[in-house]
Amino acid sequence: MFRWVMVVAGVAQLALALTSSAVPVVLGWREETAKLKPLTRHIFWTYAGYIFCAHIAFGLVSALAPDALLDSSTLAACVTGFIAAWWGARLTLQFAALDRSARPPGAVYVLLELLLVSGFVFFTGVYVYATWRNVTT
Repeated sequence: MFRWVMVVAGVAQLALALTSSAVPVVLGWREETAKLKPLTRHIFWTYAGYIFCAHIAFGLVSALAPDALLDSSTLAACVTGFIAAWWGARLTLQFAALDRSARPPGAVYVLLELLLVSGFVFFTGVYVYATWRNVTT
């Protein structure tokens, strides 16, 4: 049963990655990052690319190889533990470091933030549980 939860988490991460490609346009990243020094702008876009690729990788491995992530091996525990830490850190940063009042105004953006945070909670929970299963069985 949990195998299907892992597949859903994978598909959801792929959906998040694909929909996140609209964020630079919606938030005007080109215009905003143009104000930065070239090296800082380059690093920003590099980090954004790394994050996008990580989400694609997490989604693909979860959707296409859920059994490998749940086989109780040391590697499975390490990979699911890393993904759990990744999403746990993102969830923590959402409330501890980000200025949430800076989001665009409107009910649509409040709803989108709620969906986003719900996804972070779901991903963190799935991978924490997967790590626990891998370590204890």
